[in-house]
Amino acid sequence: MQAAVDGFIYYLKVERHSSDNTVAAYGRDVRRFSEWLADQDVHSPGAVTRQHLSDHLVWLDAQGLGLRSIARVRTSVRQLFRFLVREKVLEDDPTVLVEGPKFSQPLPTVLSTTQVEALLSAPDRSHPLGLRDAAMIEVLYSTGLRVSELVGLLRARMDDRVGLVLVRGKGDKERLIPIGERALALVLQYKKFSRPHFDPLVRTAELFVGRHGRAMTRQNFWQRLRKHARAADIKGKVSPHVLRHSFATHLLENGADLRSLQAMLGHSDITTTQIYTHVTTARLKRIHADHHPRGT
Repeated sequence: MQAAVDGFIYYLKVERHSSDNTVAAYGRDVRRFSEWLADQDVHSPGAVTRQHLSDHLVWLDAQGLGLRSIARVRTSVRQLFRFLVREKVLEDDPTVLVEGPKFSQPLPTVLSTTQVEALLSAPDRSHPLGLRDAAMIEVLYSTGLRVSELVGLLRARMDDRVGLVLVRGKGDKERLIPIGERALALVLQYKKFSRPHFDPLVRTAELFVGRHGRAMTRQNFWQRLRKHARAADIKGKVSPHVLRHSFATHLLENGADLRSLQAMLGHSDITTTQIYTHVTTARLKRIHADHHPRGT
């Protein structure tokens, strides 16, 4: 099993060009499955049965793992055995008929335009760190980038003249995204007045850098965003992904088509993008109930 797991992880990295986060998550899932199999005295892929995966998922539930995490484990293990069949290590996939846990998909959390404006106004733009934070938040809301794409954005990948950013996303796929005039203007201010404080010799390829001149980390930006959300008096959890959800929802509410939104978000399947149509419908119903004299 260990050789099978190592080969699968190598395949994800080298052939699939999966992101570091994907490799880490899949690797963690299949290693845990392999260790669990060893406790059951199962040491080779050919000895694994459908029942083993079913029992493993039940065991994970007993350990208190959430339904979404269990569903991901099922996907990870199924990907492992598909790989083994493709590599002709196995003739048949023993996991093919194993069902995952059933759960309803909650609607994404979305900020109102008023909350977004308050969040964008929270950083102190007279300070280099505040100007950087304002630029990052504006870019995130203007483009709908994932936080890993935001902190990994290279200086050379933003075209200041035409207002486009070239992003390398999941699966090492690239996409071009328009950036709004306000976001672009803030980025230009940041590059002129703020970034030289942190990276005066321009040694770092990434656009957004920390106080020591190195590329911003996801964790650092997350902490800064939460700080500004508190300052803006926004209740509930505000994360980079909430801004991505807000970007998508506000575009749809203002007439954007689903295919264009799919391209900007970098979704490989439009069914993933369609969740935002449910969000806009739910918001319309809520507005009607709140404001129509016979809405309730």
